[in-house]
Amino acid sequence: MQESPYLEGNGFLVEKLQRLPFLGSVSEKYIHDILRHSKIRKFDDGETITEEKSYDSWVYILFSGAVKIKKHGNEIARFDEVGNMFGELSAIDGKARSASVEATGPTVCLAIDTSFMNETAEPLEQALFVSVLYKLFAEVIAQHLRTTNEELVRVRSELEALKRSKGFT
Repeated sequence: MQESPYLEGNGFLVEKLQRLPFLGSVSEKYIHDILRHSKIRKFDDGETITEEKSYDSWVYILFSGAVKIKKHGNEIARFDEVGNMFGELSAIDGKARSASVEATGPTVCLAIDTSFMNETAEPLEQALFVSVLYKLFAEVIAQHLRTTNEELVRVRSELEALKRSKGFT
């Protein structure tokens, strides 16, 4: 992995982030706050970005490339669109990573260090910023849940068809 320093003062990224669907409605001030706690990370093909059952405070936004999500060593999803986010569950509940994420080809991500959410400096401003982040995380989780529900319905339908074809009704 190659990693930049923290991105405070890198205003050129603000416009790029505001073009992402889930960040388009976030004010420029909060985009700057996000960048202050972020780094650019570059990964090689096959490199692990996050490891299942590990603990850390990083949330990732895909800038280029693609990743595969693996649970118990089995691929369960792929993200290949600029702006796809992963790692938000651990940031929200502080629990271990629920899956591993691996780069498929050269991959570049914005890595947001969410450990600052536990800081207590300037409580009101901190609370406002954290609420913006939680809203973003909720939108991403809702989209992931919608996709998972569609997959579940499809798999259940296929299972029922298979049971009928084999005489298990």
